[in-house]
Amino acid sequence: METSMKPMTLVAAAFAALVMAGTAAMAQAPEKKELKLGVGGKALLYYLPLTIAERKGFFKEQGLDVEINDFAGGAKSLQALVGGSVDVVTGAYEHTIRMQAKGQDIRAVLELGRFPGIAVGIRKDKAASYKSPADLKGMKIGVTAPGSSTNMMVNFLLAQAGLTPQDASFIGVGSAASAVAAIKKGELDAISHLEPVLSMLERDGDIKIVVDTRTEEGTRALFGGSNPAAVLYLKKDFIDRNPNTTQALTNALFKALKWIDKASPEEIAAAVPEEYLLGDKALYVLAVKNSKPTYSQNGIVSAAGMKSTNDMLVKFDDELKGTSVDLSKTFDDRFAKKAAEVVK
Repeated sequence: METSMKPMTLVAAAFAALVMAGTAAMAQAPEKKELKLGVGGKALLYYLPLTIAERKGFFKEQGLDVEINDFAGGAKSLQALVGGSVDVVTGAYEHTIRMQAKGQDIRAVLELGRFPGIAVGIRKDKAASYKSPADLKGMKIGVTAPGSSTNMMVNFLLAQAGLTPQDASFIGVGSAASAVAAIKKGELDAISHLEPVLSMLERDGDIKIVVDTRTEEGTRALFGGSNPAAVLYLKKDFIDRNPNTTQALTNALFKALKWIDKASPEEIAAAVPEEYLLGDKALYVLAVKNSKPTYSQNGIVSAAGMKSTNDMLVKFDDELKGTSVDLSKTFDDRFAKKAAEVVK
């Protein structure tokens, strides 16, 4: 009798295990599978992890159907999140601080970039006269979009020279081809931008880089410490209502970070859409080489990075002066830590 029951016991145990596994899978299923994600300049290498997650099918692996809305700059994607036309954003970390100061609970859940990757270049015929940030006064400066991280970088430089954002003219030039064209046509005196725009303008001798945060050395020279860049951010009430969806998004982008870390620049160039290459694959590969050090290694915004960004903002943002932002509310590390455990 004992012997005859053993197979039945094994079957029952196996069935129970299947039920438990199914229950666990259901518990982790995204609450909201169809999502709208905002980004400002998707083709820029600043947002490479987003493109890789999309192209490699990492969102679909997590049970998500993500519609990406590409805006002219990060400030526009933030506006879309606040207005409710997108669910989540990949954008600059500093936006979370500015929104917390305004009483809007927007939080980052994954760091994509650990250095800003932004550089400021002066047009070649004006470069010789540039000695310090004070010389930016009166210049027409191209940025991805007014209010975006490329704009904030210059605002910080102006503040170091005792100037205000009103002491220069900022012109939104979008990303990639339009930004390059604006410099080449002489429409700008300077530009604050990202890769691959920077490598193209440098290679052609159109600009002289005077501030460079594509490296740790350059970032520390400017900010005195680390300064996080792109993150995945969303409203806290979305996180509370959709924790599994938030985790799935984080997992997909974390996997993209791991893929980028292991891939060669040539493999990365082969993975992105053809139009990202701007007709020059070799240049794009060079831009990727320049950008690889900027991507996050663990997905976590450090406390030092939070403070460094806040210290930068209060120097020029009148809305932040005299305010006290609880920086712990700007980044929720639970999802990045979980992604590091489960993503292989």
